[in-house]
Amino acid sequence: MKGTLRITGDPAADELLNTDPLAVLLGMLLDQQVPMEWAFASPLKLKERMGGTLDAGALAALPTGDVEALFKGPPALHRFPGSMGKRAQQLCQHLVDHYDGDAEAVWRGVDDGKELLDRVRALPGFGDEKAKIFVALLAKRFGVQPEGWEAATLPFSDDLGRSAADVTSPETLAEVRSFKQRKKADAKAKDG
Repeated sequence: MKGTLRITGDPAADELLNTDPLAVLLGMLLDQQVPMEWAFASPLKLKERMGGTLDAGALAALPTGDVEALFKGPPALHRFPGSMGKRAQQLCQHLVDHYDGDAEAVWRGVDDGKELLDRVRALPGFGDEKAKIFVALLAKRFGVQPEGWEAATLPFSDDLGRSAADVTSPETLAEVRSFKQRKKADAKAKDG
C-alpha cells in the first residue's frame, strides 16, 4: 500500500498513513472534533507508545484502561482521549473479529463501490458521511477504485476540495479548511 496523503505536516506521520492501512483507518476514525492534522498524526504517536508496533490485535487485547492511558498521553491523542481510545479499541476488535486483524482486508479485493462503502460503514465509529469520505480517500489517495465508487461516495468523489480525501499538501489542506468554514457559515446564516 502506498498513498499520496499529505495531511499532518510531519513527514514521518504522513509516511505511516501512506504505508500502514491501520494507521490511515485510525486517522480517519479520529478525524472529528479536532483539526485534521492532529487526528491523522495520532497513529504515529500511538505506534510509538505501543513500542513501535501498530497492531489491531494488540490494541484490541489490551485492557481498556491501558488503551485510555495510551490515548491520554501526554500529549493526548484526541480532544476526547478516553472515549476515542475506547472507539479505537472497538474498531480494532472489529478488525480482529471480521478481518483477522488486517485493516487492508476491509478493502482488498472488493469489486463494487457500494460493497466497499457498506464494509466501511459497518466499522465502529464510521457513520455514513465518514464512510463515504474514507472510501473517497481510498480511491483518490490510494488507487482503491472499485466499480461505482464515485456514485457510492457522492459528493466526496468530486474534484472540489471538501474533505480529508482531497488533501495532498498544505495548500489543499487550506482549501479543505476554507470549504468547511464556508459551509459552516452558510449553515449558520440559514439557521439565523
